[in-house]
Amino acid sequence: MFLAIQSAMHVPLIAGGSNPPDSHTNVRPLKVFILAGQSNMEGAGFVRAEEKRNGGKGSLEFIVRDPGTANKYKHLVDKEGQWLVSDHVWIHFLTRKGKLRPGFGAKEDQIGPELGFGQVIGDSYKEPVLLIKLAWGGKSLAKDFRPPSSGGEVGPYYKEIIDRTKTLLGNLKKEFPELGDRSYELAGFGWHQGWNDRVNQSFNNEYEKNLANFIRDIRKDLEVKDLPFVIAETGMSGTEEKHPRALSLMKAQAAVAEYEEFKGNVAFVGTRSFWRDKDVSPSGQAYHWNNNAESYYLIGEAMGNAMVKLCAARSSSK
Repeated sequence: MFLAIQSAMHVPLIAGGSNPPDSHTNVRPLKVFILAGQSNMEGAGFVRAEEKRNGGKGSLEFIVRDPGTANKYKHLVDKEGQWLVSDHVWIHFLTRKGKLRPGFGAKEDQIGPELGFGQVIGDSYKEPVLLIKLAWGGKSLAKDFRPPSSGGEVGPYYKEIIDRTKTLLGNLKKEFPELGDRSYELAGFGWHQGWNDRVNQSFNNEYEKNLANFIRDIRKDLEVKDLPFVIAETGMSGTEEKHPRALSLMKAQAAVAEYEEFKGNVAFVGTRSFWRDKDVSPSGQAYHWNNNAESYYLIGEAMGNAMVKLCAARSSSK
């Protein structure tokens, strides 16, 4: 499902549940998944293995060649060590778009959860898949993404998610002409956000309420009842985290998935085990998972696996 390409980023080392077919075209609808959040959904995992950054440890290039991790990630490269590009998973990230490959993080030499998520989703569906990534750094749920049901001023980035999604889905043929006249199904929503609420006590206190309202309002405004929704834990700093705000925010994220109304259509994914210390990472920037590409990949992979289960359950219940 993935084709080889030579990376435009870096040449040495590594160059760097189905719906019935459309009645009028006899092809299955495009599966569309939204990935939203703040900077850790944008993604700060380094692709290039640069010596000045801890000998390249924790970069995507490093983990695909290191004996301890290469076997797990060998599907990301071809026999010549070139990055692979999907043959049927597309991504649209604000001002960038194309077929999924490494390089759709916050910068073109970084990755976020989209790579692992897209690998899992791409392997799970025969029909084409589109990932719509809507993420902006330094944004809170209490203010920037504030949902209408929470009262007060609706967050401008909540509006951005709704408006950008509707605009893109209304212009698919223009944005992705290679998909032709294929119809689409909005199939799922992935959420990875929390730092700006984690560091603010008042924001922290209302996170659970806001997240539950966010899910309800997203479904209402995008007009998809029980849209499968995956919450990825704000788990940077790992299993040793002891700060009360961090712990309470992660507890709130997990609690929402246990609401009776969300049973079977919302999933919480723990991420603390994906933390990699700075001695095996490109940096010590803890709030960005130390820029460790494996952490971001694993977050996306776990989100993808959870999403596949939700979508399968939804299909079987129809």
